[in-house]
Amino acid sequence: MFTEALILLLSITSFSSQAPLTQRAFSNGPVITSNFPDPAFINVGGTYYAFATSNGAQNVQIATSPDFNTWTVTGSDALPTIPSWSTGDVWAPDVLQLADGSFVLYFAAASSANTSLHCVGTATSSSVEGPYTASDTAFACPLDQGGAIDPAGFADSSGSLYVVYKVDGNSLGGGGICGNGDGSHSTPIMLQAVAADGVTLSGGPTQILDRGSADGPLVEAPSLVLVDGTYYLFFSSNCYNGPDYDTSYATAGAVGGPYAKASSPLLVSGGDGGALNSPGSATVGPAGQQMVFHADSVAGNSEVRQMWTAGVTIGGGVVAIS
Repeated sequence: MFTEALILLLSITSFSSQAPLTQRAFSNGPVITSNFPDPAFINVGGTYYAFATSNGAQNVQIATSPDFNTWTVTGSDALPTIPSWSTGDVWAPDVLQLADGSFVLYFAAASSANTSLHCVGTATSSSVEGPYTASDTAFACPLDQGGAIDPAGFADSSGSLYVVYKVDGNSLGGGGICGNGDGSHSTPIMLQAVAADGVTLSGGPTQILDRGSADGPLVEAPSLVLVDGTYYLFFSSNCYNGPDYDTSYATAGAVGGPYAKASSPLLVSGGDGGALNSPGSATVGPAGQQMVFHADSVAGNSEVRQMWTAGVTIGGGVVAIS
């Protein structure tokens, strides 16, 4: 009897050790341990889909999850063919579902006119996982200002659609580990209204945020949500490849601002009991309850930026990790 019980116990232990690990709490570390930078996510039909910057094998990486805790990187490419205006090097994708059920993929990619600079592009698909077909016209491409990166779609409560993105002024130089160390270039966050198709421009872009003294050489990676009549604009400050990279937010009573920055960042290196290294490039879901972001797997080394998840509580102009 003892022998049978021991065998049963060993079999249970063996099975448990092989069970998939899940994100049980914010402090339990990343949910994707491979390089999955600049993540964004969307929930479609009860399944979560995350998208990330190119890893060299796929232009746009995809991961899926049934519960926001356990994630699987699919190995598929959401954007297998890059547009004619680009040479590749795809960054910071984001997906928005339109009222007709179709999807728009926003992304940044190197410009064929100047491969050191990026422009924002769009691609469409009837399926959330793609493949997406890119437009051969760039969505935003101010090369004289450093190009544009980090687009994110936003659907307002009225049904109006917008895209936020960063003018990448620090890519023009100015010293420092990521450019603009001398502060000579602007790196504003822009708001662009679009038509119901998610890609046709409606008027011109409006600046809604720029860096301040606490932001170092830049602000970037915008993500916009609306909760109880207040707009929350999440963004990152400082250099992605340095220890000061963080996640912050600003609030406004109207989508076009003015936005007031919170008094302190939401996520910083050393946070979560010392576990976080350069946490940034966050995306918050439209309900304002869930967040994905990346953090370096090793402090001081941005070669592997892993995806983390967190619950967030938003209200009264204040955001907290829950």
